[in-house]
Amino acid sequence: MTFDPANPFIVQGDRSVLVEVDNPKYAAARDALAPFAELEKSPEHIHTYRISNLSLWNAAAAGFTAAEVLAVLQKYTKFPIPQNLPLDITETVARYGRVKLERVDEKALKLVCADKPLMAELSRQKKLKDYLGEKLDDVSFAVDPAYRGVLKQMLITLGYPAEDIAGYTEGANLPMKLRETCASGVPFKVRDYQREAGDVFHAGGDVRGGSGVIVLPCGAGKTIVGIVAMCLLQKNTLVLTTSITAVKQWRREIIDKSTLTEDDVKEYTGDTKEIGPVTVATYQIITYRPDKTEDFPHFGLFDKRDWGLIVYDEVHLLPAPVFRVTATIQARRRLGLTATLIREDGREGDVFSLIGPKKYDVPWRELETKGWIASASCTEIRVALPDDSNRMAYAVADHRAKYRIASENEAKDEVVAELLARYHDQRVIIIGQYLTQLRRMSDRFEIPIITGSTGNAEREELYGKFRTGEVRHLVLSKVGNFAIDLPDANVLIQVSGTFGSRQEEAQRLGRILRPKSSGDGDAHFYTLVTRDTRELDFAHHRQMFLTEQGYSYAILDEREVVPPKSAAG
Repeated sequence: MTFDPANPFIVQGDRSVLVEVDNPKYAAARDALAPFAELEKSPEHIHTYRISNLSLWNAAAAGFTAAEVLAVLQKYTKFPIPQNLPLDITETVARYGRVKLERVDEKALKLVCADKPLMAELSRQKKLKDYLGEKLDDVSFAVDPAYRGVLKQMLITLGYPAEDIAGYTEGANLPMKLRETCASGVPFKVRDYQREAGDVFHAGGDVRGGSGVIVLPCGAGKTIVGIVAMCLLQKNTLVLTTSITAVKQWRREIIDKSTLTEDDVKEYTGDTKEIGPVTVATYQIITYRPDKTEDFPHFGLFDKRDWGLIVYDEVHLLPAPVFRVTATIQARRRLGLTATLIREDGREGDVFSLIGPKKYDVPWRELETKGWIASASCTEIRVALPDDSNRMAYAVADHRAKYRIASENEAKDEVVAELLARYHDQRVIIIGQYLTQLRRMSDRFEIPIITGSTGNAEREELYGKFRTGEVRHLVLSKVGNFAIDLPDANVLIQVSGTFGSRQEEAQRLGRILRPKSSGDGDAHFYTLVTRDTRELDFAHHRQMFLTEQGYSYAILDEREVVPPKSAAG
């Protein structure tokens, strides 16, 4: 092809793709690129995406071909695609599934690769050969089922992600089905994309189903997808999630929307350790150990029943020790649920290997357009340090202290005051990183606060009052990042965050995206950032998540928000 100035892509030989934001074709091009590329930078006018091996393998696992990837690049590129890329992308996509794990019998597996030279090369790799058993023929080796997980981890580091078609243990039966009317009396209907996600994971019971990750926005009903998968399989199920609040929410939803009873669904947490046909547990209890020299006493939960399905909620937060135990239970079906595949520890490859590849993904803006999640406006408000003494304290502080000084900037309080006045009759959440800052705001504005030290009974009571409207404004620490169900929250004021965490940005935005039952149907996401500090740099990285999902954000000066009288005071 020749030069086409109307197109938004500049495709480069290092697999980076520059995308013009102001181009009329930008939105369509971004949506077409997202399934197989990762956003790296998102300044105002040019966004940079990277086509990584893992992003291509996730696309391949979801059914994309190399030809479809290249067709997207060809359709939107300004310049001819570099000559090295078509072959490079084709060969990388083809690496997924060239090596397969298959079942020999109930007690044995085999690693198969039809390419004899490749099989010979892999079998000599130091990382791999210790996990291979007897050579069966030129294209296959026996594999001990205990090595199924670690073998897949090794293969992805060698650049040949295995397709695991060895199947699963069936697990103990548990008859259940979805209700048409919730136990609470409300009509219930599974949304099309939720059913489709469950069907893609299940794959009709085929060995190519049963392990993988479903990526859906917060507020889009990932819990329902989990319940749909449970009803398709009808097996004993272990659900792992992030907090006791999330445990109670999962249990409430399962009992409300399926035919299972309270006796069928048990909680396994620091407070209550009951095991039933469906057991909902926290990652914290699974990874608890009283002494770091000891092993993890609650790992035994994975063998306490004949589980047919293990659900990993918020899989992007999966603690490292859970990867270890997951590597040993590859014969059980595994469903990961998340709003983002981004992991701050860089272990996306382990999620791919041990939980499974991405099987289903719906863009946030697509669900927003259809009304399944609230439309959101995102605004960054830049605030100055209030005086020279604060600026001097910042100037002489070390790196970590600089971030905290900027995050806890007391000048942010005036902006919060103005926003609370503006949204006084709406459901507002103030969320942040530092307890001193949050307690200061709780005291000043006389708003209830929930932190990690808030007792579960008090926490549930406050969440309940917020849902009913008895309490309209709430201050939350980091406990508010994960799996809380506050459907009518429509304004979130982020006063501080965890450095440049994109996954945290995803969780926090998700708190206000559930469709609203009444009042203002739009959601408003405000981030308060101290200008001329390290906090501003981290904010840019966090906002890449918003850009990935198709959101734009306005940038305001505090003087555009706070009346001059208040700003001076």
